[in-house]
Amino acid sequence: MVGCIANRFTRFAETEVFEILSEFVEAESGKGADALERRPQLAAALAAGRSLKCPVIVAKLDRLSRDVAFVAGLMAQRVPFIVAELGIDADPFMLHLYAALAEKERRLIAERTKAALAERKSRGTRLGNPTNIEEAGSIGRQTSIAGADAFACNVKPIISSLRNAGITDQW
Repeated sequence: MVGCIANRFTRFAETEVFEILSEFVEAESGKGADALERRPQLAAALAAGRSLKCPVIVAKLDRLSRDVAFVAGLMAQRVPFIVAELGIDADPFMLHLYAALAEKERRLIAERTKAALAERKSRGTRLGNPTNIEEAGSIGRQTSIAGADAFACNVKPIISSLRNAGITDQW
């Protein structure tokens, strides 16, 4: 699936004659009001887009967010982004419609998941695995450390280029 999306994204950039300046990859949920704070790669991509005065291109809108308010907030902040799946001509109205559909799908996914878990629990299936709490915690910590290291590697060149362009860290 990842290769398929990556190929589609590359084909879109080639077809529309876009030069891909940077690539940001993240596996974090876009759910909730604090989505941008929990998604450092998205924040870095948006910052890079602003500083380079170019749009951020995402393969699919639901990979950006399944939250209408979040997508609308990005549009209200005048953060330019293009959704490859929808094409370069997708206007704000169309983006709002697709964001609403993505949000509805998120709700349906949650309902189906809850129903499936409740059904399995009603049949006596034990949910979760309390026997591997220590192992799961260790894996989680290792994953967090690896994610932080990857984030630092991705952000460092952006910070360097911003500093070289004369932008300081004063807000």
